[in-house]
Amino acid sequence: MEAQAPDRTLDLLARVFGFSAFRPGQAEIVAAVTQGRDVLAIMPTGGGKSLCYQLPALARDGLTVVISPLIALMRDQVRALQEAGVAAGALTSGNTAEENEEIFAALDEHRLKLLYIAPERLASSGTTALLRRSNCTLIAVDEAHCVSQWGHDFRPDYLRIGDLRQALGVPLAAFTATADAATRDEIARRLFECAEPEVFLRGFDRPNIRLAFAAKDNPRKQILTYAAARKGQAGIVYCATRARTETLARALDEAGHSARAYHGGLEDWERRAVEDAFKTEDGLIVCATVAFGMGVDKPDVRWVAHADLPKSIEAYYQEIGRAGRDGLPADTLTLYGADDIRLRRAQIDESNAPADRREADHARLNTLLGLAEATGCRRRMLLAYFGEVSEPCGNCDLCETPVKTFDATEAVRKALSAMLRTGENFGTQHLIDILLGNLTDKIKARGHDQLPTFGVGTDLPRAGWQAVFRQMMGRDLVRPDAERHGALRMTEAARPVLRGESGLTFRADTVQRAATRAEPRALVSDEDAPLLSALKALRRALADAANVPPYVIFNDRSLIEMAETRPQTLDAFARISGVGATKLERYGPRFLEVITGAPPQAPHPARRKLAGTQAGTLYDRLEAAQRDLARGEDGTGKPMSCTHTTLRAIAERRPATRAELERIPGMGPAKAERFCDAFLAILAEV
Repeated sequence: MEAQAPDRTLDLLARVFGFSAFRPGQAEIVAAVTQGRDVLAIMPTGGGKSLCYQLPALARDGLTVVISPLIALMRDQVRALQEAGVAAGALTSGNTAEENEEIFAALDEHRLKLLYIAPERLASSGTTALLRRSNCTLIAVDEAHCVSQWGHDFRPDYLRIGDLRQALGVPLAAFTATADAATRDEIARRLFECAEPEVFLRGFDRPNIRLAFAAKDNPRKQILTYAAARKGQAGIVYCATRARTETLARALDEAGHSARAYHGGLEDWERRAVEDAFKTEDGLIVCATVAFGMGVDKPDVRWVAHADLPKSIEAYYQEIGRAGRDGLPADTLTLYGADDIRLRRAQIDESNAPADRREADHARLNTLLGLAEATGCRRRMLLAYFGEVSEPCGNCDLCETPVKTFDATEAVRKALSAMLRTGENFGTQHLIDILLGNLTDKIKARGHDQLPTFGVGTDLPRAGWQAVFRQMMGRDLVRPDAERHGALRMTEAARPVLRGESGLTFRADTVQRAATRAEPRALVSDEDAPLLSALKALRRALADAANVPPYVIFNDRSLIEMAETRPQTLDAFARISGVGATKLERYGPRFLEVITGAPPQAPHPARRKLAGTQAGTLYDRLEAAQRDLARGEDGTGKPMSCTHTTLRAIAERRPATRAELERIPGMGPAKAERFCDAFLAILAEV
């Protein structure tokens, strides 16, 4: 049974963040971090990792320092916290001198609850002294896989975090969305040293994300078709090269989409401009290299496409995880081809990593290629890599449209024979020409038309053989040799097939078409769509005025709930997910006016602060009882009433005796005499 978070954190969850309950796995982690235990938590993107250190920071005394890898990510979280009424700040290289002075003053006066810094700041000798002086009592590490050389974005400055923890003598909580067993071990060793952190592995499944792969067949056209079906929705297209980001962004722009390119070759200000535009503009598509990654905190990315095969299974999981962080339906599509496999193999073989590391990287790539060429539910295969067992998901392309398969054993043996008889010195196209019996100049010059394998593969067309070779590379039966211009060589895994000791089943489809829906899944019904549009327009206006991304005001999930439930009062509005006390006070009346079509009745500020709480209902009953007794039970007494502030204090404190009631500021013996019995009877019913 999952541990329960303390009542204080439950109260903060509702009052500050506007959530009535924790997501699965959060309560146990929040309890451990709040109690000061060392924690390593692996949670899926969109599973609410940030709340697992933000909430304990508010529940604990002192300052929590959050070490995060990207300025954009830090700024987003700080703005969201400030909108929720939390004292938070970030010390980044992008700050102005005035911003830094304000943060240092807040630290000196112990006014901040959360301070975000980059790991590079730990190189400064003054950072430890600053944090000690500021009463830092907890360290939180976001994107903790960056500490690992096995991770996709190794950051050496993360290695200083263990020293900081020792110097301050405080607990540490580390969080990441992707970490296999080797990465988890390295994170624990580097961050916690001799200590054993409490490890929480909270599942990797993102059931709201649809998984789909497709073999490349004019990839530019495939991406344009996919984006056209999702026009107006925010999306990311990941590309292997900078040049492809530019060409695809231009093609999407010419097709009527709002699209921008993002890669490491841009100037800093250009990348910041794209990041800011992606956060603030509705429906923007960013075509990016993996440089555009961990800083994406936008919850309403509705789709992610890969124009080229990712580097590894972890990279794939991280990148598709940027879709649907709000839990609403999201789509993904990954294109892949033989050239992608050759590129990724060559990158591994040509790296300076030791041999065991290269083999491990090949194994990771093999898992991703197996996912691409899967014949059954993709989600089951993906989750199995991370050690989870699941049933068929019904939300991947293969669950929706099962593929045909065929016994590929004989075809693979023919292909391997052609490779070996030509000395493993040639690539796919020449080998296919041999199998098809095509008498090319290259074949005649080398006498390959005299080989026993010449013309033995006419039972398959060229596209069929291309699919066979692609799937052979995907199964790691053959690998392109970078030192011999991509010539294919056989691996040990292929020998049992060649000797007839094992068989193979391949996909029968030669070129898998992009599995696109004619229309993206609607987020609301047709009846609620106009109201949702109006709410988004108001959100946009408020965000522009505050110079923050729209989702910092309210995310799409909150707006959808507003459109579907149509709250009529502040009490009902306060029950919308994501509406905390500060946002209720700041935005509630404006959104209610859009929903109801009229300005809402303005309750007294003391009552408004109780909106959506049990204390608010008590306040109303106390106020009604007070009106009935304003002139006493017989209606002839001297008029008497309590102030709104006094009624609020009674509703919040819930005194159980007359003596306790009299001690409420504004009561006293006379008012207690008039209202005591009625008030205590109401309070006793709770």
